[in-house]
Amino acid sequence: MTQEQLKELLRSQQGELNAVLMYQRLAKVVKTDKEREAFLQLAKEEGRHASVFHAYTKQVLKPKKTMARIMPILYYLLGKKQLYKIIAKGEYDAAVAYEHLIADFPEVESVKNDEHRHGDIVSGLL
Repeated sequence: MTQEQLKELLRSQQGELNAVLMYQRLAKVVKTDKEREAFLQLAKEEGRHASVFHAYTKQVLKPKKTMARIMPILYYLLGKKQLYKIIAKGEYDAAVAYEHLIADFPEVESVKNDEHRHGDIVSGLL
């Protein structure tokens, strides 16, 4: 593994950990059970993604709370329609960003596929 690959895997691991907190926090502010259950499931899956990257990096990272603090505020300021579009785009973008890692890190393919599905799930909440 090159230093560049390690840096990218660590960034990805950090992003997945941050997403766990973000989805958990959103689950606390949404208005419907369907949304709450979806976000809790997404949080769980993002945690699994972080463990996939951890298997490669062997480094323990702590989630950063920034997005978890900002998302509930954006939920109220932007409304769910705008926010969910932003979140879905982030999930789709992550899927694309992970594509080139698959050749060297095959387990990332399941993460990539999940991220695309997550975009569909969040879009489906609109």
